[in-house]
Amino acid sequence: MKSLLSNTILILLVRIFLGGIFVVAGLDKITDLQAFANSVLQYKVVGPMLAMCTATFLPALELLCGLSLIIGLYPRSCELLIIIMLMGFTILVSSALVRGLDISCGCFTQDPNASKIGYQKILENCGLLFLSVWLLFARNQDINLFQFFRKQPNKSIT
Repeated sequence: MKSLLSNTILILLVRIFLGGIFVVAGLDKITDLQAFANSVLQYKVVGPMLAMCTATFLPALELLCGLSLIIGLYPRSCELLIIIMLMGFTILVSSALVRGLDISCGCFTQDPNASKIGYQKILENCGLLFLSVWLLFARNQDINLFQFFRKQPNKSIT
């Protein structure tokens, strides 16, 4: 277990995967803020004003956290923010399921006819949440893409 928490390549791959998911999700929402605000309203938790505020703020935060996680800029802060977003969304989806709402999640597409929320979405979020918490406790946080791909000079034995 100790080696999993300090495996540089695994940490970098999980960062790229998780960051990529948040970049894609954020970009889709940013392209049509009104459609995302409508997706937020479908959950019947906030009114139109707060839905528009959420639609304006949340996609930018997702995009920023995703990009920062990929390049390794303030990774622990981004991991913590991603954990908070995933926990909030998982609670929101669970609440919508309990209330019997038949809505799309609004994650990667704002098409109201897209796949509907369900227990699979909760399981997906729990998997992403697990990866986020694992990253938060990983020991080698200083690795980033630039360091990883930078060519190391050949060292000769003398």
